[in-house]
Amino acid sequence: MSVMNVRPIRPLRPRRRITTAAVALAASLGLVTLSACSSDGASARTADGKLRVVASFYPMQYLAQEIGGDHVAVTGLTKPGVEPHDLELTPKQTSSLADAGAIVYLKGIQPAVDEAIKQSGNKHVADAASLTTLEKHGNEVGGHEHGEDEHAGEEHTGHGHEEGGADPHIWLDPVKYAEVAKGVAKTLAEADPDHRGDFEKNTDALVKKLGALDRKFSDGLKNRASDTFITTHAAFGYLAERYGLTEEAIAGLDPESEPSAARMKDLHKLAKDHHVGTVFFETLASPGTARTLAKDLDLKTDVLDPVEGITGDSKGRDYVEVMESNLAALQKALGTK
Repeated sequence: MSVMNVRPIRPLRPRRRITTAAVALAASLGLVTLSACSSDGASARTADGKLRVVASFYPMQYLAQEIGGDHVAVTGLTKPGVEPHDLELTPKQTSSLADAGAIVYLKGIQPAVDEAIKQSGNKHVADAASLTTLEKHGNEVGGHEHGEDEHAGEEHTGHGHEEGGADPHIWLDPVKYAEVAKGVAKTLAEADPDHRGDFEKNTDALVKKLGALDRKFSDGLKNRASDTFITTHAAFGYLAERYGLTEEAIAGLDPESEPSAARMKDLHKLAKDHHVGTVFFETLASPGTARTLAKDLDLKTDVLDPVEGITGDSKGRDYVEVMESNLAALQKALGTK
């Protein structure tokens, strides 16, 4: 099974760098108190004694809520409907990181959050990127042979990964997501040792739920007519690798990067060569380019949701339900029997 190579990602847009710099400036001017408060103080808990947990965006929020249960009050930094990569923190949000009882985030996907957490001085931080193995995924057009091992979790060689950052979209692989859940549970237990047992119990239940989801994908994608699917941006590399598929993304890991004319030409050829019948777009990024490609090739369009946030347009009420909807969409597009 082959995993496609990503083109070098464009440098982060200036306004992202400005956002990060603004956090540092606010701290230096005393507009936000980053380390004056200890997460061990009274501010780390609500009035009814629940541990205050700040989560960077929905996949991290889901873990914190499922694992923490009734013992935590979880606040997400990214509002539903906001593209996580572009989050700009308010001074109040930045201050909440220092005051929180625990933080759950994914380093490498939200630069402003990474910088603010670094400055917060919080002692109880779970970084999802450090709790599993990150790899490089992305685009490379060409004729590849695709393995049939639906649990091919090892890193693949022989296709020459280009230089660039590792793919942060680990939550779209239920197996890796379960690994992260176990690490998050340890951080919550360190922050609130009195409820360690409940956190461990909740984690066991969540890991079983994710294991069941993994089996649904594994069984549901057998006997397919095609291995290749086209998406708006390269969010589904881990999912593709896990289940023996090949993702071809119009853009790279950055959902707002624009494809080159050569890339679009390559995608036209690839769609024909690999009998691709559907071009996927997502709920939080513009579908314009995906729809243009589909129209040019007389292909169908459908939603493949990277589960970066739950909105009224999401095909499900939580992570598991949206992932099950993604499975149904892939089954239809890949011609499973």
